[in-house]
Amino acid sequence: MPDFNPVDLIITKRNGGALTPDQIAWLVAAYTRGDVPDYQMSAFLMAAFLRGMNDEEAFALTDAMLHSGVVLDLSDLPGTKVDKHSTGGVGDKISLILAPLVAACGVPVPMISGRGLGHSGGTLDKLEAIPGFRTDLSIDAYRRQLARLGVVMIGQTDEIAPADRKLYALRDVTGTVEFIPFIAASIMSKKLAEGIDALVLDVKCGQGAFMKTEADARRLAETLVGLGERFGKRTVARLTDMNTPLGRAIGNWPETAEAIRCLHGEEVPDVMEVTYALAGEMLCLGGAAPTPEDGVEQARRALAAGRALDVFIALVEAQGGDASVVRDPDRRADAAPVAEVRAGDDARGFVADLDALRLGWTAVALGAGRRRKEDPVDPTAGITLAKKPGDPVRPGDVLAYLHTRRHDALPAFEAAVAAAFTFADAPPPPASRLLDRYADGRWANPPSPAS
Repeated sequence: MPDFNPVDLIITKRNGGALTPDQIAWLVAAYTRGDVPDYQMSAFLMAAFLRGMNDEEAFALTDAMLHSGVVLDLSDLPGTKVDKHSTGGVGDKISLILAPLVAACGVPVPMISGRGLGHSGGTLDKLEAIPGFRTDLSIDAYRRQLARLGVVMIGQTDEIAPADRKLYALRDVTGTVEFIPFIAASIMSKKLAEGIDALVLDVKCGQGAFMKTEADARRLAETLVGLGERFGKRTVARLTDMNTPLGRAIGNWPETAEAIRCLHGEEVPDVMEVTYALAGEMLCLGGAAPTPEDGVEQARRALAAGRALDVFIALVEAQGGDASVVRDPDRRADAAPVAEVRAGDDARGFVADLDALRLGWTAVALGAGRRRKEDPVDPTAGITLAKKPGDPVRPGDVLAYLHTRRHDALPAFEAAVAAAFTFADAPPPPASRLLDRYADGRWANPPSPAS
């Protein structure tokens, strides 16, 4: 690889020019090695953020980050390996249901997930809320378990996309997080390193999502799918609504318990609507169903028969977790104490809306999340919603339950949760979480030019 001067690359991007693939590959490799210091990479990140990157630069950035570490090869294992990635939101426990459900239908699911940061929770934290569950498996153990069970769920290892870890930390402190080429490269470099053959993306939009507007979420979905296809992976994106929390539970163990109850057959309509849609896509990409719609029906049958629950129990046992709390989530004895949030005198009629972002940050304050990566997390802290949009409400009704050990600030927590509720005389019209689908370069329901 030729050698470059980082200052020249910064100036090129500052002036609105495009970097070549060799220049981007050199810059990422040199920064990962420590040859380019943080202050120079910070300048480049801000220049790119302000001046933009074209599709070729985004592809080159993803490729450089992907090949900064190990790229797994699972081609010797049977089946089409399919994973799912969510851009994150409040109450998003889909992966805990989806991975065993798809595996129960015969499609292998190798899933490498992240931790929560900010108002949205992470799959690893939810899995680790199961006592004893290990997410730090070696790559060899990851391969063995996938071959044996058809599903494995671990955290990012040191060998996978080390450039992403360094760049993400730097973006976080330089105001360069909200840039679609950076977001897409971060997501896809990790997912492509897993050894998958296909990928389904759950791109969320709304006040509880990372992408607040539908237009931004659509652009991100198009970028992600385009990158996946260019790397030779069948990739489909579903656009889903995250204006209100998904399900009734927010927080690690509360969400894990809700996911377990779904695996037992308890109906949580919005959670299962998204889960089945994503399962249908994964089963179609994995060759187990001729269409996503057929895949949805397969997934419904697998859950109803208890096969998905059986796979999840086997997964938990294989990774050192206490399967007794999967068989009966009420067995967990160390759950955080519960406080009630009751409706005030103005609460009449119906719940019209819920502020997902406010609830997400309140759950963090209760102990369920972290503002910084080093912050400790109380696995049992969180919020359980007693009322959701469309539910009738009267003064004095319980709106939510708080799970926390931080009693010193309980009145403030109760006020914050109560303020997240909006009431109206009539219920809001029923709305689907499923907004659109992007595959093969087109949207199923493209927005009008004016939107």
